[in-house]
Amino acid sequence: MFTLVLLSSVTFAQQQAPTALNNADRPYALSLHAELGALKPLVHNIQFSQSGTQLDYVKDGGQDVAFPFLRLSADAHFGPRHTATFLYQPLDIQTQVWLTEDLVVDDATFPADSAVDLRYGFSFWRGSYTYDLLPGDKRELALGLGLQIRNANIEFTSANGELRRTNRDIGPVPLLKVRARTPVGDQGYWVGTEVDGFYAPIKYLNGGTSDVVGAILDASVRAGVELDGGVYPFLNLRAISGGATGTSSNPTPPGDGYNRNWLTFMSLSLGVDIR
Repeated sequence: MFTLVLLSSVTFAQQQAPTALNNADRPYALSLHAELGALKPLVHNIQFSQSGTQLDYVKDGGQDVAFPFLRLSADAHFGPRHTATFLYQPLDIQTQVWLTEDLVVDDATFPADSAVDLRYGFSFWRGSYTYDLLPGDKRELALGLGLQIRNANIEFTSANGELRRTNRDIGPVPLLKVRARTPVGDQGYWVGTEVDGFYAPIKYLNGGTSDVVGAILDASVRAGVELDGGVYPFLNLRAISGGATGTSSNPTPPGDGYNRNWLTFMSLSLGVDIR
């Protein structure tokens, strides 16, 4: 689908300067990152089973408001060029709606004029490696690869508890990564960007057991300032987009294995890097 963090980094020599997190005696340097803000779904459609309803979460599923957004990550820098990044992105949206039309999910019909509790959980973990093409400079242009582990928990429950459908899935998603950063002026200001993405039309690439077409784009731009002691506050704008369409070769009844899930989310957050 919602690294998706743009992580700006300084050169290894700069990171070796004593800070609250690092000292000059280590052959490596660490940096910690956190973001807190708001997430707004722009487009989100989902369907389970060929006979199921294509639900517009934004229009009919209660996702027409903003939700809390949190992202945590850490970098380990080895030498002036090599960086390993580890990311945790919680994403669990829960809404309650009153249906104006029947909602069919995996052969279960949630009738019109009834209340339904919806949960869209799609948290993920991500590890990535980047190689900096501009070592020894405050500018960064890094290319790399990543692997994301998706953890989907999607639930539909009638408010009276009599009817429920749950879809769960966990699996790997390969990624390509680009990260860049450049200073602005001589007062410690900087701007950066990071893009993680992939398009997988073949089962051997998307980690599934069937020919499911899937895609993900996690892109952000940020601006911040360098403060004393290795602290870098920033403002970040992020787009999270992607999804999948296909039919599993080993469906779990009562569904027929078909699912369609595509979304575009935007987030605005305040963050801090500590190095």
